[in-house]
Amino acid sequence: MQSVDDVVTFLRNHRLTLATAESCTCGLMASLLGDIPGCGQVLDSGFVVYSPAAKHRLLQVNFDTIERYGLTSEEVATEMAIGALHASSADFSVANTGVADDAQADEGGTQCYAWALRQGERVATVSETVKFEGDRVAIRKQAARHGLSQLRRKYAQLQEMLAATR
Repeated sequence: MQSVDDVVTFLRNHRLTLATAESCTCGLMASLLGDIPGCGQVLDSGFVVYSPAAKHRLLQVNFDTIERYGLTSEEVATEMAIGALHASSADFSVANTGVADDAQADEGGTQCYAWALRQGERVATVSETVKFEGDRVAIRKQAARHGLSQLRRKYAQLQEMLAATR
């Protein structure tokens, strides 16, 4: 897994600005980036949207999407990632929603992610679901690091998708 320093260097080298849209991680991704000197060059904004109302109000997540797929879904994460792009001047975003409590045995540790890349008027997205083990704090920390550590790989995927649709 790449370090957060490497993430900031990657974003800087590719002249990307990032927005985070965080539910389960509750701002940990933005906070991890904030620990790195020079992050202000690459971090545009961080949205903490825990409630369905906040997801809708700040990131335009559709209530129908939440109802149909549930809060912990790639569909909701995708709308969060797109919403973060529209609500910021960033050109790259990462979104996370999930369940950190292990009391919910079926879903505990389940984290849904989406990454979105904007090039001009075009936006491409990619999403995934990952399951982590541990207590609430451990799951949230793993989830935040995972979302950031995947930026390089997801950026390459999104670049390929946008190039294929030209």
